[in-house]
Amino acid sequence: MNSGSSTSPKPRARTLLAFEVVVIVPTLAAIGLLLAADPSVLNVHLVLWAALIALVELLPVPAWRGVHLSLGFPLLMSVGMLFAPSAAAVTALVGSMDPRELKREVSFLRALFNRCQVALSVLIASSVFHSVAEIGVSSWWRLILAAMVAAIADYLVNSSLVTIFTSIRVGLPPIQVMRELRIGRLSEFLVSYLGLGVFGLTVAVLYDEVGFWTIPAFLAPSLFARQVFFRSQALEEAHKELQEREQVLRALSNAMAEERADERLQIAGYLHDDLAQVLFRLSIQVDVARKLLEKGDIPEVREQLEKIRESKQETSDRIRALIRDLHRSPLGARGLAESLESFTDEVGRNSGIAFHRDVQDIDLPAPIALLIFHIAREGVMNALKHAQPTDVWISVREIEDHIELELADNGVGFDTSAPGPEGHFGMAMMRERAQVGGGSLDVESQPGQGTTITVRFPLALLQQTGGTSTATGGAAAAAAAGASPGSPGTGEPSGDDSRQTVRA
Repeated sequence: MNSGSSTSPKPRARTLLAFEVVVIVPTLAAIGLLLAADPSVLNVHLVLWAALIALVELLPVPAWRGVHLSLGFPLLMSVGMLFAPSAAAVTALVGSMDPRELKREVSFLRALFNRCQVALSVLIASSVFHSVAEIGVSSWWRLILAAMVAAIADYLVNSSLVTIFTSIRVGLPPIQVMRELRIGRLSEFLVSYLGLGVFGLTVAVLYDEVGFWTIPAFLAPSLFARQVFFRSQALEEAHKELQEREQVLRALSNAMAEERADERLQIAGYLHDDLAQVLFRLSIQVDVARKLLEKGDIPEVREQLEKIRESKQETSDRIRALIRDLHRSPLGARGLAESLESFTDEVGRNSGIAFHRDVQDIDLPAPIALLIFHIAREGVMNALKHAQPTDVWISVREIEDHIELELADNGVGFDTSAPGPEGHFGMAMMRERAQVGGGSLDVESQPGQGTTITVRFPLALLQQTGGTSTATGGAAAAAAAGASPGSPGTGEPSGDDSRQTVRA
């Protein structure tokens, strides 16, 4: 979703609430009607299964944008195969524990929605299984076929509900959400579901023949499978991060080249507007002195030579000042505060945007000052392009043990948990620069409530950066020169999100 999207969060929130209610009410009503028709399906064994499912659910696997994959799928399939659909649905409803519920990271309605969509998936999967086969009665091939069909039914219901929910929440097309939720290739993903469905059948058959001791035999391979999945998921994320990093570094390199060109133009402007005028005046004074000398007006010649000497001294002083300023700060003679003021005055001209600056006079290492300027410039340009603000605030302050750059605007804001627009790397480049200087970057934003970007550089690192031999100083200098060894960061997903029952 574009960070500058104008989609109002209120209609989206209302749509999400309506969808949750549409899932919760019919699911609870269907389970209630089925139990009322045949309450005898409930028995004490379901308490054991619900407790076991709740225990296993405490080990979910985070997937994408706050969606979690559950280890409880084979157990839920086993319950659906061993017991009547209504009994299995009740067990799933009670046992589908989400650890975020204990931490109060999800609302009551969201937790109930998560439980209901799992229960609905199990209800349909159990109905499908019992319509094809029965444990202890049907042949093994019929049981396997029924388990695979039930797994597919569970997958279709559960994934559809989670996809629709996530699509509404993050504002992305359902097809894109489905691709993001799928771990690995589609064929591998479906095979995993089918395999777990057969695994659930195995547990159910053994439980029917052996009893309770089947359950510990299930837990050990499930925990091992969780670790294997974490490893495969980490490799998948590392591959995506490397691809994104290559794009970010390429964009950062191009931006550095443009910044160098801008700095050269600024130096050229200084030489033209300041030094060139003095040298032109000096040349005129030399011509005047020559003409006076030809006339033999020695007193006037002496006076003109004194003016030439003064112009020469002024030129020397300005050259020394320019060299000193360039040596002291890569921002040139103006320094950080004046450079930010000049930049905001230029971009704010005729834009209707009011810039509010509060930049303290802080003795910063030259590379860090340059990093702060470039981060501020990138943040301002992002706000102008996407946020549609009327006011932008820029502050650089020394607070306790760190230097803090804060950029804020009252624009349209964006959902920080949603993916950024493809091909736009402004935020990643800002984070890259902050990390190069040993700092951190935090973003706070919500649709319709503006954006605040905070960059912090620890004072301890800044003191080390002042030395030319430190690693941090070298990294920051490399960034100022156009190289960047840092890595882009990623936002933390929201905890108040949906949940998928099946792990890949």
